[in-house]
Amino acid sequence: MITFKQIDALYWIAELGSFEAAANKLNMSQSAISKRIQELEETFDVEIFDRSKRNARLTEKGSELLDYARDLLERRDYLLERVSAREVLVRRFRLGVTELTALTWLPALVEAIRQAYPKVQIEPSVELSSELFRKLENDQLDLIIVPDVYDDARFVSTPLQSVENAWMCAPGLIGDPDPVSLDVLAGFTVLTQGSQSGTGLVYERWLASHDVQLPKTLTSHNLLVQVGLTLSGVGVSYLPKACLSHLIDSGALRALVTTPGLPRIRYAVLYRSDRQLGLNQNVAQLAVSHCDFSTLLL
Repeated sequence: MITFKQIDALYWIAELGSFEAAANKLNMSQSAISKRIQELEETFDVEIFDRSKRNARLTEKGSELLDYARDLLERRDYLLERVSAREVLVRRFRLGVTELTALTWLPALVEAIRQAYPKVQIEPSVELSSELFRKLENDQLDLIIVPDVYDDARFVSTPLQSVENAWMCAPGLIGDPDPVSLDVLAGFTVLTQGSQSGTGLVYERWLASHDVQLPKTLTSHNLLVQVGLTLSGVGVSYLPKACLSHLIDSGALRALVTTPGLPRIRYAVLYRSDRQLGLNQNVAQLAVSHCDFSTLLL
């Protein structure tokens, strides 16, 4: 007879990469977690982990068993979520966001989740859109909030607000009056986020569609670094207008009027279509109601 304790042990060893890490996660001894795996191996008469390797590497049968284990744990959580009151639901929730969300409305969303699910353990991750999407694909995250650039039937997508960006620079860097042409901008160093960023990818494609070549670029994967370099007069950059309005109003940054203007960046909540639990759906709706890119927290 297999138990959820054995299945939990298998899942966390595979997830964290070692028996020791899984034992710490489950607040138990390493010998106890090893015993649970031995019990599973005896039940199925197969070797689950390759003992010849230094790390916890699954055998072929172990990988097959892990797939079933994930499904069982998902169904268990679904049952608990549907039958239990929200206040008593205990599980972890792996939430992935980009830097702009983290710097604006993430605290409000986390607080709303805590209010709705007091015992749910929230594990936030702040990374580039491409990395968040990869982790969602690999079932390493439950839900992500990213620019809406992923059209994939494997995922449920809930639209959020859009972000208005503007080309910005330090006052005096560009002497031309508004409106400024894209050809003029191309003559300066342009600070970009790169194609690993959802926003960067959208604007790379947009510039290409307007046949704009940028001979001098600096790529930064950190939004605050991008803002700092722009403030320092290193170059021109596309930045979120609403949350940086205080820098524009104070004269620290100049928001350029360009022809044509930048397209808005629509954000979305994504989660796997094979993981349509009530928690994912409810968090997506909480994100819709709390989404606010207008205020920078720093």
